[in-house]
Amino acid sequence: MPLGVAVARMNARRLVGRNLRKLRVAKGLSQEALATDAEVDRAYVGKLERGEENPTIALLERLAGALSVRIGLLFQEFAPGEPPPAPLRGGRRPTRKTGRPSLRR
Repeated sequence: MPLGVAVARMNARRLVGRNLRKLRVAKGLSQEALATDAEVDRAYVGKLERGEENPTIALLERLAGALSVRIGLLFQEFAPGEPPPAPLRGGRRPTRKTGRPSLRR
């Protein structure tokens, strides 16, 4: 499918945001971890993933580097009807000993 057709269905910011989230979740990274590695604010990563911000090429390069992927993967098209990536499981992680969430920070 030509890029122009995909952009007609999904604008470029949303396409990049969806791919950013898909790649981040596949790597098991939180928004905060990705933001730290790419040297950007965590809230900005969230806005990028929602397609609310227009990132620069330099920022896309840093994000791709932090994810250890080629920058072109941020522009990868989706199959028609493909669901958005599922979020990472939130909340506190269970401890190894008890299996219950730790109260320590």
